[in-house]
Amino acid sequence: MPRIDLDALPQTNATGYPAPHDRAVEGRWYRRLAPASGLTAMGASHVVLKPGAWSSQRHWHAAEDELLVMLSGEAVLVEDEGETVLRAGDVAAWPMGMRNGHHLQNRGAQDCVFVAISAGDRAADRGEYPDIDMVFASEGYARRDGTPYDAKRTP
Repeated sequence: MPRIDLDALPQTNATGYPAPHDRAVEGRWYRRLAPASGLTAMGASHVVLKPGAWSSQRHWHAAEDELLVMLSGEAVLVEDEGETVLRAGDVAAWPMGMRNGHHLQNRGAQDCVFVAISAGDRAADRGEYPDIDMVFASEGYARRDGTPYDAKRTP
């Protein structure tokens, strides 16, 4: 298995979220692992959350499974059922179609680092953000009434 040189991959904090929903993820820095390694049937990202940053807006996916592996630091997993502290070595998973809005918040003073993996049909995927007036599909983001935001999902 070829080793991926993280330092050779571009790191970005880009988001497709429309304002003001983009502010919470400004301190989320990620590197896309799947394209660099030739993987085509899954997504994988190496993510660094700066103190105060969120991994995303709280969301769920209809057509993508998600798996998260904490590598270092600590973050609070916020879900419909409540909050759970995740530390290095912890793993969390969300099957596609499970309507459990989730995200991580770094409430600590140090960076936290994790790998996020997704698999499924991104083109058919859709989902919701239960805390804000936003839904998503492959075309982009919209309000719950269907009015589109002027924003596209990041690849």
